[in-house]
Amino acid sequence: MVVLDYGSGNLRSAERALDRVGADVTVTADQDAVAAADGLVVPGVGAFAACMDGIERTGSDRAIRSRLDAGRPVFGICVGLQILFGLGVEHGARRPGLGVFDGTVRQLLAPILPHMGWNTVEPPVGSALFAGVESERFYFVHSFAALEALGAQVTWSTHGERFVAAVEAGPVTGTQFHPEKSADAGAGVLANWVGSLS
Repeated sequence: MVVLDYGSGNLRSAERALDRVGADVTVTADQDAVAAADGLVVPGVGAFAACMDGIERTGSDRAIRSRLDAGRPVFGICVGLQILFGLGVEHGARRPGLGVFDGTVRQLLAPILPHMGWNTVEPPVGSALFAGVESERFYFVHSFAALEALGAQVTWSTHGERFVAAVEAGPVTGTQFHPEKSADAGAGVLANWVGSLS
């Protein structure tokens, strides 16, 4: 499994969390390794535009699209999920994303931002990602989110308004929350995804 190093994200935290659930993890930007991996994790922190710049600078946009076209698993975390959408709008600036999902990532309409800390989520019935996960509380750090993900099984959360907390759509999985910071519940989500790769 590869955690993608494109200049953004909690790389070591994601690596340790995946290692904890039994994954054999490499952190790299090497595109051959990205293409060959059983699973690709795309972390992300900070701004949508900066993450997309890093993705494109390293050629990872082509690698991610190629994996998805071939039905190969990709898991996005936080901004790593957001860049899978068609457009990010931050502080008036519009930046195209990878366009896996139609929709726009924009600032939440909430009285307090960032949305930081533990919050509950509402997984859909039959979710493979949340199967057997006893807690529904996960750790979030964000001010921007998508409000829909057409064609995906969506897990919802609310901070000011309802937003996409996780998606499951064939080879594409992602969480707005940080599973690597979400204690046993986050480990359960990661273990379910890692287990689906075998």
